[in-house]
Amino acid sequence: MTGGFEPPPYPYHRLGALAELAGAHAGGPVDCSVGTPCDPPAPFVVAAMAGSGTERGYPESAGSAALRDAARAFLQRRFGALVEPDSLSACVGTKEFVASVPQYLHLRRPERDVVLFPAVSYPTYAMGALLAGCRPVAVPPSGPDGGGLALERIDPADAAAALLLWVNSPSNPTGSLSDLEAAADWGRRRGVPVFSDECYSEFTWSGRPRSILEHGSEGVVAVHSLSKRSNLAGVRAGFYAGDTELVRFLTEVRRHAGLMVPGPIQAAAVAALGDDAHVETQRARYSERLAFLAEALARAGCPAPAPEGGFYLWVPAPAPFANGWDLAEALARTGGMLTSPGDFYGTESPGYVRVAVVQPMARLALVGERLEAAGPLVGDTTPEDRAPAR
Repeated sequence: MTGGFEPPPYPYHRLGALAELAGAHAGGPVDCSVGTPCDPPAPFVVAAMAGSGTERGYPESAGSAALRDAARAFLQRRFGALVEPDSLSACVGTKEFVASVPQYLHLRRPERDVVLFPAVSYPTYAMGALLAGCRPVAVPPSGPDGGGLALERIDPADAAAALLLWVNSPSNPTGSLSDLEAAADWGRRRGVPVFSDECYSEFTWSGRPRSILEHGSEGVVAVHSLSKRSNLAGVRAGFYAGDTELVRFLTEVRRHAGLMVPGPIQAAAVAALGDDAHVETQRARYSERLAFLAEALARAGCPAPAPEGGFYLWVPAPAPFANGWDLAEALARTGGMLTSPGDFYGTESPGYVRVAVVQPMARLALVGERLEAAGPLVGDTTPEDRAPAR
């Protein structure tokens, strides 16, 4: 059969050859390619999940009253944002939400078929548009590292046909912060809903955490996840909140689709959202790892700027590396570290590598030792000249 949709290779499945290089090192590979938390969740959160007693019945698709109350309290406590009870709902992790929102909104506005998203970004924004039969349109970056949104550069025809605009701040992969007030204003003036992916907001290093909901809820929806905040990626729990009409519409459609966060996971989410101490512990871990690995990479000849947020280093490939794949290969071969080439995140960023500092310090220290033993990655020799340390 020809002519139908053919899914592209999943980005991280393209790393097989680099994984083999990294795995050749004594001590094995250090996987910094995927932003999956490796630290344990708080014990009281796991206890809440194990002892909820909610396994028998179907959970409420929008989330239990306790979950919605906990999420509303979190938004007010962390951002000063006030959200009405019927303007917030649960989702089964935020990746499925990101991927499915265009499909559902296109049912509501079939005359609009453009999904706007940051040019350098998490690939699911574009994939969600394709899965909905819509046209993904990348918004040019406002910063030299590919971060931010140059909203003034959006083609007026694309703006007129826009179904929604995605914003991600802090950004995956760049760590940049976007002007959320400007994005909300841009969308309101054009009748374009703005969806703000804020799953890294707790790991904001430049100032305090921010939410688009600080600038009102009209025409905007903030999306939050417990995957990063509370090391609960494996349980798939998140929520979305904002414009009452948009949230109600999405809640009803998702209810018909049978999308429900399991009851025990909702109980864990209530516990996690009610506590900030475990988040501060995780912030300290990521702050230490970012500083350590940035220094190790700088000594290897690959300096990376400190991110404004998130737990990624966005590393420009220095000469003589032609692109991010070349640098990723050198890091795998010499440091035994698996990273993500920049073209995973759009055509605007082939000259970068994303490094997720999710591994424990002992594993990152091993990378540092390997890089130190090998010497700078730039100079008279090529990456192929350096064999992995054994």
